[in-house]
Amino acid sequence: MRILKIFIGVSGVVAFLAVCLVVISPLSSFAQTDTYIGTWKLNLAKSKFSPGPPLQSLTLTYEAVGQGVKITVKITDAEGKPIDIKTTANYDGKDYPVIGDPNVDTIALKRIDAHKVEFTRKKAGKVVVTGTNMVSKDGKTLTLTAKGTNAKGEKTSDTLVFEKQ
Repeated sequence: MRILKIFIGVSGVVAFLAVCLVVISPLSSFAQTDTYIGTWKLNLAKSKFSPGPPLQSLTLTYEAVGQGVKITVKITDAEGKPIDIKTTANYDGKDYPVIGDPNVDTIALKRIDAHKVEFTRKKAGKVVVTGTNMVSKDGKTLTLTAKGTNAKGEKTSDTLVFEKQ
């Protein structure tokens, strides 16, 4: 009887570990195959800003973190001023804080599929920008489309095209 209890105890631990591997493996492989992970540089010639003027430069860096992503944004605005923005968010549609962006307090991300993510940016609880990020099938281009209202109250409609570095 004692040997049976030890065997059940050992097999219970093995079964628990097997379940953990089954649950964790897809999550870790998802993070490794996330099409967004990496550094993306804005291609100004292919991008459209309405209203302008366009930014001088913009670099996005995506890093896998748990069930979501850490996003670091380095911008040189139209006047040459550097802006550094950071956020960490899950793809669950919930609001997460944005640090360093004077126009946005939070962002919510929702993954549609392996190549498409919808986002909503808010300032003081009010939606100011909505849009999508779409990674090309070959994984070399990221296209961000966004519509909203800027700090001046003007309607905005931007299409930013990035190339993977």
